[in-house]
Amino acid sequence: MERITISLDETLAREFDALIERRGYQNRSEAVRDLLREHLETARQRESASGHCVANLSYVYDHHARDLAERLTHLQHAHHDLTVATMHAHLDHDNCLESVILKGPTGTVRAFADALTAERGVRHGQINIVSVELANSVHEHGYRPKGAAARVPHLHLKPKD
Repeated sequence: MERITISLDETLAREFDALIERRGYQNRSEAVRDLLREHLETARQRESASGHCVANLSYVYDHHARDLAERLTHLQHAHHDLTVATMHAHLDHDNCLESVILKGPTGTVRAFADALTAERGVRHGQINIVSVELANSVHEHGYRPKGAAARVPHLHLKPKD
């Protein structure tokens, strides 16, 4: 681990310490590491839509909006290669919250999220994207088809640091 030293004016240091306390960090170093990772990931995504990612798309929608639930389901089925899972929660008599776990090429995932949140009746759409490295792997927990001598390679998605 490399050690660095930074200087902050008193006001910024107090605000940072308050943030650390609110978020429950044990020390300033943990907080700085998380802030740097977040900033680097944002910059990486802004600079390039290439590569692969995992993502969580969350949105609120009015389930009374004409055919909206059906349109949202159709969009997810049309992009079944990106959609890993969907969680649905009823907020009140009119509104639902959905969270969709996605994986795939970053540009394609972002385009899907944009299309879904642009549907009339969808509100508060937000996506959290994490860039990943793809690696095929064969090891002990790999699947072995019945009668096969070897385990089947499978894809690992390793978050980029």
